[in-house]
Amino acid sequence: MDLQLTGKVAVITGGTVGIGLAIARGLAAEGVHLALCARDETRLRAVVDQLREQHPVRVIGVAADIGGPDGPVRLERAVIDEFGGADILINNAGTGSEETILEASDERWQAYWELHVMAAVRLARRFAPQMKARGGGVILHNASICATQPLGYEPIYNVTKAALVMFSKCLANELIGDNIRVNAVNPGLVMTPDWEKTARALTAGTDRSWQEHLTQVAHDNAPIGRFADPAEIADLFVFLCSPRASYAVGSTYYIDGGWLRTTT
Repeated sequence: MDLQLTGKVAVITGGTVGIGLAIARGLAAEGVHLALCARDETRLRAVVDQLREQHPVRVIGVAADIGGPDGPVRLERAVIDEFGGADILINNAGTGSEETILEASDERWQAYWELHVMAAVRLARRFAPQMKARGGGVILHNASICATQPLGYEPIYNVTKAALVMFSKCLANELIGDNIRVNAVNPGLVMTPDWEKTARALTAGTDRSWQEHLTQVAHDNAPIGRFADPAEIADLFVFLCSPRASYAVGSTYYIDGGWLRTTT
C-alpha cells in the first residue's frame, strides 16, 4: 500500500529511543524527512547519522528539553530553517513515574504536567499554523493505556496522560476545519528502555532475572502474553500519518495486546 507520505516533513519529540525512534524509522522508510528532538545530544547525533545512512531523506536533530517553554521555540526555528515548516507532529516525549499522591511534591506534579501536556500545547501553537499554511497536516499524541486503566504506582503519569488524551480530542475539534487531523494512541506493554530499567532495579539482588520479571508482567496483564516491539506500535502511527487514514479524526486508538479490560 502506498501511504502517500513521500516528501512530507515530520517532527518527532523523544525521537531517539523506544517508540519515538521506531516511528522515525518507519516514516523514513516511507520517504518522510525528519526533525528529531531529544535531550541527549550524543545519542541524538548518532541516531541522525544512522537514519541518514539508511534512508535517502533529510534528517536533522534538535537537542532541547521539550518540557520547558524554550524547547518548542528552539525546535520550531530549526524546522523552519531546514524545511520551511512541518506536515506531521508526533508528540512522543514522556516518561513513567513512581510515587504516591500524598507524598509527591508540587514540583514533581508540575514537571510531568509540563512534559506530557504543556509540551503538546506549546508545540500545537507553534506547528499548527505552519500546517494550515501548507494545506493541512497531522498531529499525533503518544499517550498510554494508563490514561484509561491506571497503574497504582504511577498516579502522576496516569493523570497527565489522561489529560493529554482530552487535549488531543479538544485540539482535533479545533483544527479539523484547517484540514489538520489530530488523534491519540494508547499503547499497552511495549519493550522500551524504561521497562528494562525498572525490571533490572526490581530484580537486583534476587534470584530472578529482569527478563523473567517482564515475562511475568506480560502474562499477568496482556492476553497476548508478551510485550510489543516498538516497531509494532510505530506501524499504527505511520498509518495514522498517512492520507490513507483521512477519516481518522479526534479518536484514541488502543494498541495493547488485549490488556484493556473495558470497552471504549
